[in-house]
Amino acid sequence: MAKEKTIRVKVNGAERRATVEVRRNLADFLREDLELTGTHLGCEHGVCGACTVLVDGEAVRSCLMLAVQAEGHEITTVEGLTTPDGDPGPLQQAFWDNHGMQCGFCTPGMICAAAALLRENPHPTAAEVRERLSGNLCRCTGYQDIVASVLAAAEGK
Repeated sequence: MAKEKTIRVKVNGAERRATVEVRRNLADFLREDLELTGTHLGCEHGVCGACTVLVDGEAVRSCLMLAVQAEGHEITTVEGLTTPDGDPGPLQQAFWDNHGMQCGFCTPGMICAAAALLRENPHPTAAEVRERLSGNLCRCTGYQDIVASVLAAAEGK
């Protein structure tokens, strides 16, 4: 029988309390326990970036973090980047407007990584966007539209 622990976290602005197995990763906790399925699991080894979420505003691979490590922290998933009425947030809208996605599998992780970048650097260069997103893999695009999306969001377009 696996050990369990009760944790309290703030997820997308809402206080949440749950009992989780101590070995459960944050991605599975978000997807299965909280039903926030925007966080995608790709490689499950921290390489692809599909599972990237924000922990206290920092980009984190949720497949590599245990849910119990999130105790007392604030988690933001791609669902938490929408407007209060549920419409796409500025970064999400920029990805839509600039064709920054194709199949969409990597998009939530890209958007979360980009949100962390824009939080630290509201006006990055294209080179800075490429560098920051270099750890997020996309098999469908050539990244140009993803970079353009992030730059458009930075410009408020």
